[in-house]
Amino acid sequence: MLKDFKPVLNILLRFIVIYLVLLFAYQFYLNSGKEDGLDPFSRMIADQVVSIQKASGFPTLLYDDVKNEQMWFYVRGNYVSRMVEGCNAISVMILFIAFVFAFYKGSKTFVFALAGLVLLYIMNLLRIIGLNVVMVDYKEYGKIFHDFIFPAVIYGTVVVLWLVWIKFFALKNENS
Repeated sequence: MLKDFKPVLNILLRFIVIYLVLLFAYQFYLNSGKEDGLDPFSRMIADQVVSIQKASGFPTLLYDDVKNEQMWFYVRGNYVSRMVEGCNAISVMILFIAFVFAFYKGSKTFVFALAGLVLLYIMNLLRIIGLNVVMVDYKEYGKIFHDFIFPAVIYGTVVVLWLVWIKFFALKNENS
């Protein structure tokens, strides 16, 4: 009977191992630079958000709050939001990678994973920019966009990528 479940158990085990390894590696990365404030990856994202917003006509400045490990976005002279570690979408990317590699299919796994990470990175930049624009022009909708709409967009992107991976790559008949 257990033999029937072996493929599913192998996929589940691969997912758990990959997820935990990546999660612990990320936690090690975060713990290695706590005294410097917000981690470098999150800082890079914040800087890119500022550049894109400035180019789009939303003058933006960053205030680095090292002690509290965050950066504050000031758009058009007003505080609108803050960047913390959780805003960098790495936890979402780790989840995505663990799922894709749980259904490993050779070199195409790496290509799909890289393409998916690039898409998730861009979606996350647009998510933060969108939140800043909402907060500067439509502050009354800020909470619903932050708590519901933008998380649905980023997690929805992950689910769509997973479905594409499963339908067109992972479970596709190799003889077709």
